[in-house]
Amino acid sequence: MLSKLSRCVCRAGPKLGRGLSAASRPVSSAASKQKRTDPPLSSEEVYAREEKYGAHNYHPLPVALERGEGIYVWDMEGRRYFDFLSAYSAVNQGHCHPRIISALNSQASKLTLTSRAFYNDVLGEYEEYITSLFGYNKVLPMNTGVEAGETACKLARKWAYTVKDIPKYKAKIIFAVGNFWGRTLAAISSSTDPSSYEGFGPYMPGFELVPYNDIPALERALQDQNVAAFMVEPIQGEAGVIVPDEGYLTKVRELCTQHNVLLIADEVQTGLARTGRRLAVDHESVRPDIVLLGKALSGGVYPVSAVLCDDEVMLTIKPGEHGSTYGGNPLACRVAIASLEVLEKEKLAENSEKMGMLLRSELMKLPNDIVTTVRGKGLLNAIVIKETKDYDAWKVCVRLRDNGLLAKPTHGDIIRFAPPLIIKEDEIRECVDIIQKTILSF
Repeated sequence: MLSKLSRCVCRAGPKLGRGLSAASRPVSSAASKQKRTDPPLSSEEVYAREEKYGAHNYHPLPVALERGEGIYVWDMEGRRYFDFLSAYSAVNQGHCHPRIISALNSQASKLTLTSRAFYNDVLGEYEEYITSLFGYNKVLPMNTGVEAGETACKLARKWAYTVKDIPKYKAKIIFAVGNFWGRTLAAISSSTDPSSYEGFGPYMPGFELVPYNDIPALERALQDQNVAAFMVEPIQGEAGVIVPDEGYLTKVRELCTQHNVLLIADEVQTGLARTGRRLAVDHESVRPDIVLLGKALSGGVYPVSAVLCDDEVMLTIKPGEHGSTYGGNPLACRVAIASLEVLEKEKLAENSEKMGMLLRSELMKLPNDIVTTVRGKGLLNAIVIKETKDYDAWKVCVRLRDNGLLAKPTHGDIIRFAPPLIIKEDEIRECVDIIQKTILSF
């Protein structure tokens, strides 16, 4: 684990190189012996090994990463890059944050998993902390973002039958066109992206769609008395950082209250300071009935997700009706507490808002014959590339990689820019120079 001093020295050091040498990182004798006898893999060898032994369900940008620290990652050859994806906002606190790694190591050497068959001494502490922080009665701990979404759907249906008195198995959940909350069968059943759902039917019944950012369409859908919930991302991340009109979420809240429908806010990517507020709904002071958290809830070191709501909804599920072997394990809870404390104590929401405004103002200066749109909130941003026969978003990202910055296209012509929230002004300006140089090279 890096001390604060060594972390600062590394960040302030030369712009190229591996930072700490291999000799300065503690390794076991067995690992040391292996390092002496086995030459390190090249990036090409890493690509080939994954191609041979792994499922072909991803199309990664060609860069093989070996180490990360703060806002930087290094590849197998020691080249350093700015990380402008942050593992899809899972490392908001930066790679290998010392406080989070310390919590991980400390708890891992003591107790990692008990299952929920028994109590443990960390879960209650975590539950008290997170519910107090976000202002809800209860939390249901899970592991991944998509599990949080599945849990919310189950809660909404159970509430519909036991509280709202919707006829048995007639409950409907409304989703917005362009949504993305994972790859399970339930998640793809609400998707409008053929690459997610095509070839995997039959699909989950009881799911319906309305256009995103369309209040009249939602109002019409809510006339149906069998609607239990509306699940929505405050900003649609995977769709290309689609920001709704100001006041949209406020009106959604009003309609859901009026029609006795649960408002489920999918904050797995937009939450935890990413958009310049603790939650993205906080921009409009909206309080959802159910909040989904994940990704940065663990600072990127361990899968942790959570569903927050009040007793009226949460207590509709009884013992034995829902759970997870790993959900709420001591290691996850200790890591989540540390991750949330970092967000609060380092004021990362405030930094995200300030640095996001700077980033967008600089991106607006890019030539509009190549970059047609700049949008976002906080440090969740995107640019739209005007595709030609000579370049597209993928080629731009490959050249950004060559120039020392990692980003990834989404939906063909969109590039997401979402660096760790610890980034500073001089680093933003250096990254803008890289982006500008790359765009102008086309």
